[in-house]
Amino acid sequence: MSENNDVILKVEGLKTYFYQASGVTKAVDGVSFTLKQGETMGIVGESGSGKSVTSSSVMRLMPSKTAKIVEGDITFEGIDLLKLSKKDLLKFRGNECCMIFQNPMTSLDPVFKIGHQMVEMIREHHKVSKKEAWNQAVEALKMVGIPEAEKRMEAYPHELSGGMCQRVIIAMAVCGNPKLIIADEPTTALDVTVQAQVLELLKDLQKKMNTAILLITHNLGVVWEMCDTVMVMYAGNTVEYADTKTLYQEPLHPYTWGLLDSMPKLSSSSKEALVTIPGTPPDLRLTGYCCNFYNRCPYVTDACRESVPPLVEVKPGHFVACHRQNGVNQLKRRGATGDGK
Repeated sequence: MSENNDVILKVEGLKTYFYQASGVTKAVDGVSFTLKQGETMGIVGESGSGKSVTSSSVMRLMPSKTAKIVEGDITFEGIDLLKLSKKDLLKFRGNECCMIFQNPMTSLDPVFKIGHQMVEMIREHHKVSKKEAWNQAVEALKMVGIPEAEKRMEAYPHELSGGMCQRVIIAMAVCGNPKLIIADEPTTALDVTVQAQVLELLKDLQKKMNTAILLITHNLGVVWEMCDTVMVMYAGNTVEYADTKTLYQEPLHPYTWGLLDSMPKLSSSSKEALVTIPGTPPDLRLTGYCCNFYNRCPYVTDACRESVPPLVEVKPGHFVACHRQNGVNQLKRRGATGDGK
């Protein structure tokens, strides 16, 4: 990946494995990307592709008894996150980086009021009085568009809607003015209207704070609207990485083609069957010896079954891991429709 002075997060060759009685699960097995200040990068892929494990590895939130980062580098503004002490790591999580999880109802403690939880979080990371922390929490709630913020501080999580709870989580996240927000499918549990409001809120906050956002999602429409760059993951690997426009209009990996083709189109008939990717993802305990996508790929060759394709920069800023897309022999997409929107 190219170097840039604006790069805030750099991940190189990340491998995170889970050690269990049934074997070693290679949840993340070779992921590399860079994220610049003020930009949004999307990570897409099927369930189990390693998206959430990648983000949890950046935050170092993996269960220590079963998970281990076995290889790779994660640097934030030049600081090696894998070498931080517990004290420095806590400071990093609260001040420099924060995470928004996909289910707001499980992110808040049901037995404590919203105000109590926000004040406790603020005072954990900043040396301020209870009154000052309370005022900061109220302002944060107002910033994310919650009406009657003072009144909401006295409410319990179950008294708020799912969308309101997600706004509270975002308010807690931005209290420390973080440089990086990791949003792990932040709209999954919300209805379509509230999803749009939450995403618009994140975009507005990003403009005001110049915050970098790492967005994990299944929704390729959200990626088109929100993201500057996109990384496609499959079975723990980065299979394609490019700016959003390039990835949608000139995708190169057969798996990316499958994802884009499976998107419902406005022109489609209600009786028209949705396009799917045949087959199932591989057992992550058995990967790492060939192309993980070979058993589902219509363009498979013997080379795909025999070795792991490296991530190659085939065009400036456009990386792909495919034996048949090496920049010299370019595979043509069957039935290409051009724009992936």
